[in-house]
Amino acid sequence: MPEVDLSVVGKKTDPIVFQYSWKDVVLYALGVGVSADELSFVYENAPGGLKVLPSFCVVAAIKAYPYIGDNIEYSRFLHGEHMIRLSRPIPPEGKIIQVGEVTHIYDKGKGAVYHIQITGETEEGRHLYDIEWIAFYVGAGGFGGDPGPKAETLKPPENVEPDFSISYRVAENQAAIYRLSGDLNPLHLEPEAARRGGFDRPILHGLCTFGFATRAIINGLLNGDAARLKEFRARFTDVVYPGDTLTTQGWKDKGQYIIQVKSERAVVMGNAVAKVEG
Repeated sequence: MPEVDLSVVGKKTDPIVFQYSWKDVVLYALGVGVSADELSFVYENAPGGLKVLPSFCVVAAIKAYPYIGDNIEYSRFLHGEHMIRLSRPIPPEGKIIQVGEVTHIYDKGKGAVYHIQITGETEEGRHLYDIEWIAFYVGAGGFGGDPGPKAETLKPPENVEPDFSISYRVAENQAAIYRLSGDLNPLHLEPEAARRGGFDRPILHGLCTFGFATRAIINGLLNGDAARLKEFRARFTDVVYPGDTLTTQGWKDKGQYIIQVKSERAVVMGNAVAKVEG
């Protein structure tokens, strides 16, 4: 059985500096399917300035991922949920100061659930974002730990048309572009690596799907105003393959939006909610 090192809980990384330019911002946007028609996200001289997709913060956050223990079997470590919460728009270039921390490790019997938080600030100390990774370590449960809180279930209302629905096709080379933003796991590009992971062919990065959904919320609900997205949380429920078409839909509910993303085969992101300004 994989080992769980509970001593890592509560230990923060040293402040980690992530320096980036407009080219990194544009590369990420291209990695989540943004086209030249969405000029403000891909052109450094766009009228009004270059806009940054809020989900770009995941690119920075990977650099501040905390130590989670020795001898981790990463092939068993599955990204289950992800959340971004933003205080202000991310600048199109500069430095972000980040700190990562394992906040909880819960015992779910069949596995251990790791909650990892990463906080980003500007050089001047202004809070930018909080990010939460929730990862399931298959086979690492049963160590007698706290099972943790029961997750809230969020489902779209039955027989109600969504307040917005927008579809994007995932390009055949999408994973090849997205990986250039820092997630170099060969599972997403090399057929043999995908087979070792239990897939018949390479799958899209989960955080690329997350970026597609973020982009859909901004364009389908917020008329391109990225600054109005304040929080987005979602659970990964099925794989996405390059070539799939992703449809993101949202239903207004008590001041927020219940979000669902589906491919032609399945719901790929669910139990999701977006909070917006205005």
